Amino acid sequence: MTALKSLIDAVISGEEGDAAAAANEALRAGLAIDEIIAAMTAGMREIGDQFARMEIFLPEMVMAAEAMKAAMAELQPEIEKSAQAIEKKGTMVVGTVAGDVHVIGKEIVVRLLRAQGFEVHDLGFNVNALDFVKKAQEVGADVIGASSLMSTTMPAQQEIIEILKAKSVRDDYHVILGGAPVTQDWVAECGADSWGENAASSVEILERVMTERAS
Repeated sequence: MTALKSLIDAVISGEEGDAAAAANEALRAGLAIDEIIAAMTAGMREIGDQFARMEIFLPEMVMAAEAMKAAMAELQPEIEKSAQAIEKKGTMVVGTVAGDVHVIGKEIVVRLLRAQGFEVHDLGFNVNALDFVKKAQEVGADVIGASSLMSTTMPAQQEIIEILKAKSVRDDYHVILGGAPVTQDWVAECGADSWGENAASSVEILERVMTERAS
């Protein structure tokens, strides 16, 4: 069994110790950080699909999330090394909106962006819309990222946009949304700039945005 297959299986099974060991094995095998994270993300996507089909229930999903966190902890030193060798690309404030406590997807995005040279200020979860804006102004951010994993909390993403407009600073920030219920139609409706369908696409979008800003 390959190191990646072992890692995916451990994440899906919710085995924290096995996931951490498999992550280390993947590093020793010389696999790239982004390849390892992409494999785990695919595993979590499968878990999410199983949950949606009611083939598994919340405890199994939580166990898988904890296993992925354990694996990510093992990868963190290498992620930080990669970030140190890359020129800073931009500054981002990110969080999960008020009323929502989901963090796994956001944390993956944060780690990937830091590995690619972004300065990321992670506000955590259950973050008030005004706090996103205050922090963005405080740190001189280029990007605000708002994650919502429940349709009932999606209006909080729009509230961030409305606050930016009210403060006459909407054009100062690229606002990217994330989360399972988010769609391109919602991005257009609420007035955001982009949608990160997954961690990898979020990084690609923001790298392109910062390149365009610099030109």
